[in-house]
Amino acid sequence: MPGVTHDEAPLLADLMPWSVAPLRPGRGWPMGPDAASLKARWAALVRAEGAEREALFRPTRSRTPHTAVAQLPGHRGGTGRLAGERGPCPEPVRILHGPFDEQWLIPDHRLIDVARPELWRVAGAGQLFAVEQGYVAGAAGPVVLASAVLPDGHSPAGRPGRIRPLFRRPGGLEPNVAPGLLGHLSQALGQEVTARALLAWVLATASGSAAGCRVPLTADADLWARGVELGERLLRLHLRGDGERPKLPGGRRPYVRAPLPARPGSLSYEAEERVLRVGDEGVISPVPKEAWEFEVSGVRVLERWFAARAAGGDTEPGTLEAIRPAAWPQAWTSELLELITVLALIAELAPGQAELAGEDGRRITVDELGRAGVLPAPDGARRPASVLDHREEGPGGQFALI
Repeated sequence: MPGVTHDEAPLLADLMPWSVAPLRPGRGWPMGPDAASLKARWAALVRAEGAEREALFRPTRSRTPHTAVAQLPGHRGGTGRLAGERGPCPEPVRILHGPFDEQWLIPDHRLIDVARPELWRVAGAGQLFAVEQGYVAGAAGPVVLASAVLPDGHSPAGRPGRIRPLFRRPGGLEPNVAPGLLGHLSQALGQEVTARALLAWVLATASGSAAGCRVPLTADADLWARGVELGERLLRLHLRGDGERPKLPGGRRPYVRAPLPARPGSLSYEAEERVLRVGDEGVISPVPKEAWEFEVSGVRVLERWFAARAAGGDTEPGTLEAIRPAAWPQAWTSELLELITVLALIAELAPGQAELAGEDGRRITVDELGRAGVLPAPDGARRPASVLDHREEGPGGQFALI
């Protein structure tokens, strides 16, 4: 939008005040691209005894096999010391590990240095997360990503942003929005503005800056409607279809033209033929150049996704991380085809975002929100809500007094 300066466009940090820092796992083995390997790693850990178990665990100052911690909210992981654990692996759950990379995590608080329990308390049906990407000057790609599964906030460029739940309470209750903002926007635009519509607008219009993610707001109802419609399309793609798998039109849909090898170690792209080569033998086409070149924080998404699954890598023999699939699973091929599709479709929306950014119209500035009493948001809006409506098991099976 011409004329919008950083002084005028509010920060996402002010519009969605409650945010949480990224998770700090402390060790890599409880997370991975396939759930079966995580269960095998757990089994290897509990088979080991004493010093061997401790070495496999990879202790840190925050977690050792003797650390007693509470359960992760919403999950039934053990609370006794891991040194004596003999039980089965807690069922792995989906987690977003950086941009567009859904992996699996063992939901056991004893395995994670800093798990951010406040996020786990509000995760689940009805919740969405906005993941602000760390600012990298001159880097291409979206500055905010959305997820329905709990994100760990990992940044491909090593500059983590913040995780902003759309709602402060479980079940999609109490929007994480500056008090009065939705009402002010609704009055200015002459229509009801919901938290989801605001998130859609953010995905369509946000830009990165050294000060943080900036979100230009408009009082033009037509411009708002077009921005929200575009943002909804982006949101559905970020959520992998939001119930319906995204698809490219026939003739442009990527297919496996030559089977992928059992343990591919490389990924390359041939632009003229629109061919993605997976290992020495695997071929996927057609793959649009825009999908291959798609970046977040200056890092190519497809290359990063593949590196997390490629044979070899930097895993040390004898560690739990070295327990991996013996061959490339078929599920990964399906996920790769879907990722190519999602990135291609998002790239197709970029011209619409550029056109939207070039539109003029009355802007809602930081000063206006200040005069309306919307900004600055009160301190309470920047803290998690009290959502402890059930008892959570603490260390050693004890229940906390609430």
